[in-house]
Amino acid sequence: MGNQVFFLPDLGEGLTEADLVSWSVAVGDRVELNQTIAEVETAKALVELPSPFAGTVTQLLAEPGSTVAVGTPVIAIDTPTGTGTGTDADSPGQNDDASGGAPVLVGSGPLSPRPSRRRHLQSATVPRNGDPGSATTTPAAQLHPAAKPSTRKLARDLGVDLTVVDGTGPDGLVTDDDVRAVAKTAGAVPDAVVPDRVTPERETRTPIRGVRKHTADAVTRSAFTAPHVTEFLTVDVTAAVELLRDLRDTPSYAGLHATPLALVARVLLLALRAHPELNATWDGERCEIVTKHYVNLGIAVAGPRGLTVPNIKDAHLLGLRELCRELDDLAETARSGKTTPAALSGGTVTITNVGVFGVDAGTPILTPGEAAILCLGAIRQRPWVHRGELAVRSVTTLGLSFDHRLVDGEQGSRFLADIGAMLENPLRLADPDC
Repeated sequence: MGNQVFFLPDLGEGLTEADLVSWSVAVGDRVELNQTIAEVETAKALVELPSPFAGTVTQLLAEPGSTVAVGTPVIAIDTPTGTGTGTDADSPGQNDDASGGAPVLVGSGPLSPRPSRRRHLQSATVPRNGDPGSATTTPAAQLHPAAKPSTRKLARDLGVDLTVVDGTGPDGLVTDDDVRAVAKTAGAVPDAVVPDRVTPERETRTPIRGVRKHTADAVTRSAFTAPHVTEFLTVDVTAAVELLRDLRDTPSYAGLHATPLALVARVLLLALRAHPELNATWDGERCEIVTKHYVNLGIAVAGPRGLTVPNIKDAHLLGLRELCRELDDLAETARSGKTTPAALSGGTVTITNVGVFGVDAGTPILTPGEAAILCLGAIRQRPWVHRGELAVRSVTTLGLSFDHRLVDGEQGSRFLADIGAMLENPLRLADPDC
């Protein structure tokens, strides 16, 4: 038997760390090769971590909620001789078994020479459920009980050591009620101060991790690198709204969401044909403007992980119907937290839709490396002069931010005006199916 250590692998896209969201296994569990053992969150996506070994989990070397650097040991698994890959936890060298094979994932290499404190925990004498008179010798595996991140936070807030709590949840999972019961028994907190939820303090400090950290870095880099210009255009989109209503009633759009966002996406793609400078990148190192002859259309999505901008690859090849389908899939994937790093990389131009929140307009910040971002505001019924007479029309405001190094004011203005003209008169669209 060999105690193999798995190191956090390089998850791609140049990422150097990840946040451990949750373990899918516990000490003592039997795992198979490539079985999901944990869920980690990078700056770009939520990723399931597969096991490179088959065997029995002996140690969990990172706590849920912690940030783990690539190459850091995260789990130890006792494997039968000659199976799995990696490094024996009791020996800092490579596994000498010839049948061990090469590491399955980057990161499952030799153990760092610096010993892990947890590796030397053999047993400890601890009281159970807050009763000092009930001390028992507890195996090291029980020194890191299974509990959700929210339960661990509750334990910290109430001053409860999770190692003294008997979990009553599935497979011994420690629950919030278990923690509260120990807090009351030990007299750490009076009944009146152990509510269903911990009384909030005057301030809350939230670690900056995952998507929030990535978003902050990206918008700061963009704001202080690219000279932004934002222009606005208010447009009568009554005809566009009527077109979408008609399309929803056609058999070819059955099951699809023909939305204003989809139509604006299609119009933007058509406008880029005449204004390719809006689909370009500034390469400062080579002092070149790189004009893209394809469009990976980014769509800003507010999901459970925060704001992400997945993109539709080669969107310039798609008609309106295909865009509707792609947008449905993109939104569903993003809101379920399953967007992949590949889908979040390589965008060339972006649309953000603040109209879904009832907001009329915005000044969006460019996605780093892109020349333009279009903001779609809410569509409202407003008084409008139509054919010389005052009428109630469907009106929206478009906002276009662009990188002034790449796009002159005239170029940006003409691009925005062309988008507005096609939305005002959808007959200008290039093909019968839009």
